[in-house]
Amino acid sequence: MLDETTRASVIASYDVAAARELGELDDLVQFASELCAAPIALVSLVEEEYQRFLARVGLDAEETPRSQSFCAHAMYGAEVMVVPDAAADPRFADNPLVTGSPHIRFYAGMPLVSREGVPLGAICVIDTVARDGLTPFQLQGLAILGRAVMGRLDDRRLTREQSITNARSRRALEESEQRFRTLADTMPQMVWSTLPDGFHDYYNARWYEFTGVPAGSTDGEAWNDVFHRDDQDRAWTTWRHSLETGDPYQIEYRLRHFDGTYRWVLGRALPIRDPDGRISRWFGTCTDIHEQKIALEEREVISQELSHRIKNIFAVISGLIAFAARATPQFAPIATDLRERITALGRAHDFVRPHSPASRPSAQQDSLKGLLTDLFVPYERGPGERLRLLGDEIAIDDRSATPLALLFHELATNATKYGALANDQGHVRVDIRRGDDQAALTWSEHDGPPIQAVPRDGGFGSQLIELSAVRQLGGKVARDWRREGLVVTVEVPISAFRRH
Repeated sequence: MLDETTRASVIASYDVAAARELGELDDLVQFASELCAAPIALVSLVEEEYQRFLARVGLDAEETPRSQSFCAHAMYGAEVMVVPDAAADPRFADNPLVTGSPHIRFYAGMPLVSREGVPLGAICVIDTVARDGLTPFQLQGLAILGRAVMGRLDDRRLTREQSITNARSRRALEESEQRFRTLADTMPQMVWSTLPDGFHDYYNARWYEFTGVPAGSTDGEAWNDVFHRDDQDRAWTTWRHSLETGDPYQIEYRLRHFDGTYRWVLGRALPIRDPDGRISRWFGTCTDIHEQKIALEEREVISQELSHRIKNIFAVISGLIAFAARATPQFAPIATDLRERITALGRAHDFVRPHSPASRPSAQQDSLKGLLTDLFVPYERGPGERLRLLGDEIAIDDRSATPLALLFHELATNATKYGALANDQGHVRVDIRRGDDQAALTWSEHDGPPIQAVPRDGGFGSQLIELSAVRQLGGKVARDWRREGLVVTVEVPISAFRRH
């Protein structure tokens, strides 16, 4: 037999008070009374000390002590319990409900059992005269009525449980939202959120402090009015793209400050998706980057000015070398080579240095092919006619540009003096092959003057190639003096081309 604590817990899960007050079971006991031709019909709920009547016909009492309850016996059975004559039944002969009002003689009760198998009470019919029993039809009808009672009670229980769950969910949501708002209001960034269609419905305290606008005045699409006029179309275009594609939102724009000035901010947003992958909300931030933006622009101007002055220094050095060569004729050949090397370094520096929009080269500044194309201009009749670049692209920076410029300048200069560029028919092919960790740069000369003998190593140009490729780039150099032309292969670690 189940303990009363368990029974009490299950009974508490039913909204029995509302069922009684609303009379939801009254029609069932009325039908039971008529079905069984009994003057009294009840739906009883047997608790620890009392049995309470959720519906009744023919009886004024709303409850009786459990010790007097017939239903306390019936509820533990599996089918209708019938007592033909209570006065002759040892269990009930001395029961005050038998010896006194309402003078029960006949009783028939169908157990009411919860979905967990816990007995709750019974639906019963009572007569004041002894009876032989119920007909099979009446027994079947009383059993059906018992199931109907439990069906209604279970429906109310489910409704109550859903109501409790919904209330808990609402409280949890309210608490979660309160925690979010508290956290958002303590953040240094402006925080906002939108519905899936982009309708702005929340801003934290920092937004209103920064913009100085009244609370709620930037809901919906009104947020765009606090953007700088020149940034509004760009911001809208970027935001619509994110809404249409679900891509993260990121943009820099100028936002009107409460003092009337416009300050640069970084706007970012990410979508929140439900289990089916649909966007349920967007959360975003705005970070004040005005000081960093101005400082970066100032550094950019200074960097451009310094790089421009360095470029002028290359030109001054070249001029000094030319002046010295004129004063000392025997120095002229060396001066020419030196001036050309300095010019090559100047071209490399000019390619990778910070530029203004007006002075920026047409090729991408981190492009190895772009750098080589720029370096090879003095040796070409037309773009790509004599020096062809093939293969992969590799990103470079200012650190690798100088040794690369010296390396390929020496190869091109030597080809002009002795190799494939020394006649009108020769040409050079540069193949770039990028691997996972290494890159191979192959210089191949074709159709130049035939090589009669392998030149001796150790000249200044060879030393400069070794210095550039090996010491500065950490690579290896291999030369192949073929009769049809020189082939030089330089293997360089990928990490040497660009800082990470």
